[in-house]
Amino acid sequence: MDLTSLSISALREKLVAREVSPLDALDALDARISAVDDKVHGFLSRDLALAKAHAAKADLSLPLGGVPIAIKDVINVTGEPCTCGSRMLLPYRAPYDATVIAKLRAAGAIPFGRANMDEFAMGSSTENSAFGPTHNPWDLTRTPGGSSGGSAAVVAADEAFAALGSDTGGSIRQPAALCGIVGVKPTYGRVSRYGLTAFASSLDQIGPFTKTVRDAALILDVISGKDPMDSTSLDQPVPAHTALLGRDIRGMKLGMPREYFIDGIDPQVDAAVRAAIRHYESLGAEIVEVSLPNTEHAVGVYYIIATAECSANLARFDGVRYGHRAESSGLLDHYGRTREEGFGPEVKRRIILGTYVLSSGYYDAYYLRAQKVRTLIRDDFTRAFAQCDAIVCPTSPEPAFKLGDRADDPLKMYLADIFTIATNLAGIPGLSLPCGFAEVDGKKLPIGLQLLGQPLDEPRLLQIAHAYEQSTDWHKARPGL
Repeated sequence: MDLTSLSISALREKLVAREVSPLDALDALDARISAVDDKVHGFLSRDLALAKAHAAKADLSLPLGGVPIAIKDVINVTGEPCTCGSRMLLPYRAPYDATVIAKLRAAGAIPFGRANMDEFAMGSSTENSAFGPTHNPWDLTRTPGGSSGGSAAVVAADEAFAALGSDTGGSIRQPAALCGIVGVKPTYGRVSRYGLTAFASSLDQIGPFTKTVRDAALILDVISGKDPMDSTSLDQPVPAHTALLGRDIRGMKLGMPREYFIDGIDPQVDAAVRAAIRHYESLGAEIVEVSLPNTEHAVGVYYIIATAECSANLARFDGVRYGHRAESSGLLDHYGRTREEGFGPEVKRRIILGTYVLSSGYYDAYYLRAQKVRTLIRDDFTRAFAQCDAIVCPTSPEPAFKLGDRADDPLKMYLADIFTIATNLAGIPGLSLPCGFAEVDGKKLPIGLQLLGQPLDEPRLLQIAHAYEQSTDWHKARPGL
């Protein structure tokens, strides 16, 4: 029996029936990682002994009892490295659990493995990691997406039953699409950010990567809710995210945004997404056209707001309190050398850009104006949701691109997130699930379907996703590593 190919739900059935133990699950994952991760490079580290110590005490009566879950290396787990994919934090080990980790443990889950990522979550291909890129399990010459590319790749490659990632402008949904799995970005504030190393505090959200929609709902049940340690977390009741799964979607209205079906989308992506929309019609949903007219400004707005916040958040990494410390001859020299040696090129680029837009004389022209346009983008979604229950569109304009293809073209790389960024600016939930494959250079590459919902409407979004998933077979496909 190949344990590693199981979903969380299927694994839980075997654990509860005592057909396998949590230690069996960990051993199976460790063997799988040893067999394939030298090709994928999805993990930066893993502590099997520590995970087994927790597994030995796992309470199988809990919702996620005995289930190992991989963690993006930007989320703190007590005693484990949290490098954020950067040399800046190489010596650091977390002295505490992030709230999501504490909640996973309370539900019986076992954090296992630190997943690779773009440095400080800045990137769309996981090529900005200081420790080398992650490879897409469907074609090892291509990117798994980013910044949570390691988390997506290990789930797709059956090196993890599920993983946590973070999404600032598409960093869960885009890798999920390129790797052919499910990825969910919750409503801003639905999941605590305490213990997540901040990139852009008004945009970041933690969410799950899973093999099925039901598994994503199970994890959201556990990690959602108000946290006194995070003032931005929402004090709102958390519904059962699994409650609507399996219910009929007849009569629901799904919005098709005209601005997301434009020239430049890969023809195979466009065809697969349109076929998925027709499939929704066959399930009884009504498709209505909606407009999000400020979509064209989303990338520009994002790269002003996100870099401004990154400039402020990353100021703490100065070599004085923790992390990399350079040899220097004075305080200013120390700061300069430490940050020069510790940060990679993309992080430096964004810090410089963010510092510029916040500087005297430019704040009003750039940052303040971007915040005003952000409000317009949010208003676009409010008007669209007055006409529909959810929005359906592509996750990524193209399948996975070749590693190295965009290394020297930052603007082209930034455009990889053109369909995901506005979701973060508006603070609404988004989900990506598999809807087909593109044939490129003789390889099958996954295509992702994106669903966007109203704030705190994750249960209905999952219901709509589940209806598609269970009436198609795309989610059953696995890469042939």
